[in-house]
Amino acid sequence: METNSVREIPFIGPVSNETAEPARWGGSRMLKRIFNTRVLLPMLAGVLFLALWEFQFFHKIFDLKKYQLPLPTAIAVTMRDNFSLLLSYTGYTLTEAVLGMLVGSAIGFLIALAATAWPRWGSGSLTLVAALNAVPIVALAPIMNLWFGDGIGSRIAIVTATTMATMAINAYKGMAAIDPLALDLMHSYAAGKPAVFRYLRIQSSLPYIFTALKINATASMIGAIVGEFFFSSKGLGYLLSNSIKVAKMPLGWSCIVLAAIAGVLFYLVVERLEKVFIKWHPSQR
Repeated sequence: METNSVREIPFIGPVSNETAEPARWGGSRMLKRIFNTRVLLPMLAGVLFLALWEFQFFHKIFDLKKYQLPLPTAIAVTMRDNFSLLLSYTGYTLTEAVLGMLVGSAIGFLIALAATAWPRWGSGSLTLVAALNAVPIVALAPIMNLWFGDGIGSRIAIVTATTMATMAINAYKGMAAIDPLALDLMHSYAAGKPAVFRYLRIQSSLPYIFTALKINATASMIGAIVGEFFFSSKGLGYLLSNSIKVAKMPLGWSCIVLAAIAGVLFYLVVERLEKVFIKWHPSQR
């Protein structure tokens, strides 16, 4: 019996080392696969798209001239020559988008709270917000300009109106879709309505809230730029509209490129905040 036990003890070590080694290599292979899928493949696709564009592949397919669709090199040169102007206007438009999204998302969240707390009349407020969201931006722009003037306030109001419904509907869905057993547990502890909202309903709605914020991050840029088309003296939408009128298409496409970059960065910031605040959720593991 003693010899058998002595032989078994050193045998345990090599087995654990052998099992740890494949796990380590498996983890590195998984990281490499994730990098290839999320970083390398999109970069290669982007480079291929720009190469086809530069060699006028799309011009031949759609029968376009260079003044209709400028080449990427011409757009890059225009961005370099007008960098300070484009950067200033991008900051102006991004300010409108961020402030409008924050105000609209906050109002939408309050509407969702009210609709959950008082369901008899709260559903009507959700219907009104959804109806407001169905109104085109081109119809809202003159009204907001009449109410808030032709300054930055009118574009913030436009973005606010276009982002309320997404937050209200998503947050309401998250607050309503709670586990009945968890609700029974809160009631068994004699928790009042404020405690139920704070520790259960709002917590369960956080994934829905961040989904709405990610949608609003891009929708707010659209609302701000379209609003600048009508009443503005600054911003990417204003510069884009004027560039098209005077046939400065490289400058107009520079506005489009910067608007896309700003929208993507805005989205990535919201996505990063989502990972920080709801890292407990299964979707973040």
